[in-house]
Amino acid sequence: MTESFDSPAHETPTATAQWVAETLRDRIVKGVYPAGSRIVERAISTELNVSRTPVREALKLVAADGLIVISRNKGAQVLQYGAEDALALFDVIAALESLAAERLAARMDAETLDVFEEMHDRMMTYYKIGNHTDYFDTNTEIHDAIVQRCGNEILAGEHRKLMARARRGRFLAIMRPERLTEAIKEHDALMEALRQKDPARAARIWRTHLLHTGDTVAALL
Repeated sequence: MTESFDSPAHETPTATAQWVAETLRDRIVKGVYPAGSRIVERAISTELNVSRTPVREALKLVAADGLIVISRNKGAQVLQYGAEDALALFDVIAALESLAAERLAARMDAETLDVFEEMHDRMMTYYKIGNHTDYFDTNTEIHDAIVQRCGNEILAGEHRKLMARARRGRFLAIMRPERLTEAIKEHDALMEALRQKDPARAARIWRTHLLHTGDTVAALL
């Protein structure tokens, strides 16, 4: 039986709970907590030197993301999603992010382009030296910035709801050298579309990029 952890509407997570939740999300995404493993409230409280109350709040947030399930008998346990789930998830994300890329290209200005050039150059540096962790973090920063700067808050809100689960799959995908090489070419192509302010091309490239990632994740699963 799954336990309900709904909080009263007037309660909002504390800053500490948000920090603990982000720590847990990052560990799940990067495989520190693999699928099926338990996240023990007491152990997290001790390790992060916080009381159990914000840890409990953080677990609710991570459960709302679909990364863990909390039950009376087993506590918090990391969920796994299968190949079909990955394909369905990235199908939706591809639609959202390609629309975001289209809108971004249409409204691109010199200042925004400079921001993306810097992120892209930084990501390429990490790729060339084989730093997968920083490459992934910068890659995620680029994906998020495309959505956040596209000018559509509804799209951005829906995207946030999906990305917690998707990031674990994306981290798995970069472990495949052939997919990593392909992804770099797709990022290069997107940058060229943004430089040219070509909405249709940006949308087409980014949809293909996300669908390729979904296919890779499904194959790994």
